[in-house]
Amino acid sequence: MNKFFLTVHILAAILCVGPVTVATSMFPSIAKRALTAETPDAGGLQVLHRITSVYAWASLAVPIFGFALAGSMHVMGEAWLIISIVLTLAAALVLAFLVAPAQSSVLAVVGGTTEERGAALSKAKLLSMTSGIFALLWLVVLVLMVVKPGHHRG
Repeated sequence: MNKFFLTVHILAAILCVGPVTVATSMFPSIAKRALTAETPDAGGLQVLHRITSVYAWASLAVPIFGFALAGSMHVMGEAWLIISIVLTLAAALVLAFLVAPAQSSVLAVVGGTTEERGAALSKAKLLSMTSGIFALLWLVVLVLMVVKPGHHRG
């Protein structure tokens, strides 16, 4: 059963977390171009926001199967896993409360007035930082999952 949980856990991370991370990373630069264009087009931004929203929900499979795997392997008390869980929760909170709402607000004003787009441009710049934090959190989780510092079990 461990191999099944591990396979689904890794597959969900690749197929769900990967696209969310890429979409959130691409959104700010495309938003900046759209907000400064004479004739703004929100098409690409809508797709990236949709990927962020849909794949974020699908990404819940990662911790679900991760908990199942950790429970069956009896490693729930390991420091690397506890830190990974905390960082995964932090990444989810950054996505839910910073990245996704900022994407929505930027997307809402792409076709708006010059003043609205100017205000949204500063949000897009901040979105670059929060998207980077989101990606960095996942990178640290990935390293912890591979390296497992202090892990003593086979």
